[in-house]
Amino acid sequence: MKGIKTLKPHIAINVRDVQRSVDFYRRMFGVEPVRVRADYAKFDLENPPLNFALNQRLNVTDGALSHLGIQVASTEDVLKVRERWKEIGIPTRDEMRAVCCYALQDKVWVTDPDGNRWEVFVVLDGKGPEEAEATECCA
Repeated sequence: MKGIKTLKPHIAINVRDVQRSVDFYRRMFGVEPVRVRADYAKFDLENPPLNFALNQRLNVTDGALSHLGIQVASTEDVLKVRERWKEIGIPTRDEMRAVCCYALQDKVWVTDPDGNRWEVFVVLDGKGPEEAEATECCA
């Protein structure tokens, strides 16, 4: 995409119940959606820059999506996000000093109402494939 000014990534996920998912993501991201319809919602995030959409589908199951993530600059940032999520009642799971995707990382996980897993993470040491094993997180 050389020569093209990219504004932000776009992720659209299928959910069973848009209103339930809007509530979850409103709390997770800390912002209101910019558009909500009966079967659709859109969040236009500045930090992280992301165009994030929810599409209601009746037959949503835990699908082929592995997980979604937001990379931050430090473990302190990971912990700040975790504390905000805990304060608003979103259950979290920590993985500190975890070797994942061939890199040493600190991360925190949440799961939305449809089973989509999100991580906020920092790469502490980007070890190469010869130095680490792949783990469940990047499978």
